[in-house]
Amino acid sequence: MQAVINKQENPLGTEKVGRLLAKYAVPSIISMLVSALYNIVDQFFIGQSVGMLGNAATNVAFPLSTLCTALALLFGVGGAANFNLSMGAGDRENGAKYVGNAVTLLALFGIFLCIAVKAFLHPLMALFGAEAEVMDYAVIYTGITSVGFPFLIFSTGGSALVRADGSPRYSMFCMLTGAIVNTVLDAVLIFQFQLGMAGAAWATVAGQIVSALMVLGYLLRFKTVRLTPRNFFPTLRHSLKIAALGASNSFNQVAMMLVQIVMNNTMTHYGELSIYGRDIPLACSGIIAKVGMIFFSLVIGISQGLQPIIGFNYGARKYQRVRETYWLAIRAGAIISVFAFLCFQLLPRQIIGLFGEGSPEYFQFAERYFRIFLFFTIINFIQPIAANFFTSIGKATRGIILSLTRQILFLLPLLLILPLFFGIDGVMYAGPISDFTAAILAVAFSLAELRRMKSLEQDEALKQDA
Repeated sequence: MQAVINKQENPLGTEKVGRLLAKYAVPSIISMLVSALYNIVDQFFIGQSVGMLGNAATNVAFPLSTLCTALALLFGVGGAANFNLSMGAGDRENGAKYVGNAVTLLALFGIFLCIAVKAFLHPLMALFGAEAEVMDYAVIYTGITSVGFPFLIFSTGGSALVRADGSPRYSMFCMLTGAIVNTVLDAVLIFQFQLGMAGAAWATVAGQIVSALMVLGYLLRFKTVRLTPRNFFPTLRHSLKIAALGASNSFNQVAMMLVQIVMNNTMTHYGELSIYGRDIPLACSGIIAKVGMIFFSLVIGISQGLQPIIGFNYGARKYQRVRETYWLAIRAGAIISVFAFLCFQLLPRQIIGLFGEGSPEYFQFAERYFRIFLFFTIINFIQPIAANFFTSIGKATRGIILSLTRQILFLLPLLLILPLFFGIDGVMYAGPISDFTAAILAVAFSLAELRRMKSLEQDEALKQDA
């Protein structure tokens, strides 16, 4: 009886879907934007002070930031998804265990990654595409930012747990406060104290520490369930379930990391064979990847915002509300994608100009790369929303498949094959081809699941009538 009461009183199962999606998606979008801005702000200040080689160095370091996000989503989103499904089914005890296990896993893996990067710093920078001119900058920047990896992983993953507990605004403020600290310290340390790459790195770490402490403060007073010390001791069963539902989001980030490593090495190799040289493509692709992250942050924010709504209502067998939430998220993603497409096609020079000066060849390459590589931005919202949709309803396998389609199944092979025939242009055309094919597959998976869900809804109605 108590479980039924909990389901009825929880606003996730009763409040208007449009209002709920705005409540959860807007703070999530802002949180994701803030996370993206950590890299953008550094890129901006470094471009203005150090120049093109500094921008190239941040691009070399970027895969490790992506790996941090992957670990954060693996345990943060995985813990949040299991928590919401448990709460929708009225199982508060297991809900508390999922949150506690997720918190511990975030902390442990953050510390492990920091130690591993410190131990293998130079080989990692070489693997990620750092050439002689860029290596010193990359080592300085990554050596310092690795100190912040445990805090970045904890704050990003913990924010998903905070949202799942019904506090999306607090989650947003955690990330926003850290970004403000980062931005202010960037300006002070880089320009006033003339610390260059080191200043940008320490500013980033400071912002991440502030965000992590704010998240920790909330988790110590979690409001939906009472967390006890035994909830924080990981069990194999709970850890595996967390990893299963977090794998979709995490694998997508790991795929992005692998693609970025291949992209960096491909850009330097084929760039050297072109009129642009090896440094221009490396610097430009890094800037454009991070600008593209702003668009993806909006879409991923929407997909994360739908997670607690869909998870709870699917657990409560309210399939109509699940379908309504999905289609509303799709419409919102479409609007954002059209706007981003127009910006990337019409204003590429103005965007790239924000990150410092360059030669005519620099701007020529950047404009072509923007327009070609990001051409199918207009449909790129479909895949991340669909992947998170399947994670939210507990179908980890399909979520993982959709997460891997664009980056691993399509983009990575194309990055290796097309440049063999088209040189540096092959890298550009690999983007739109992989985007289009991934979107088609996501549509097919989603429509099949929505039809199945409608059938389940009809069966439930027949049982009630009987």
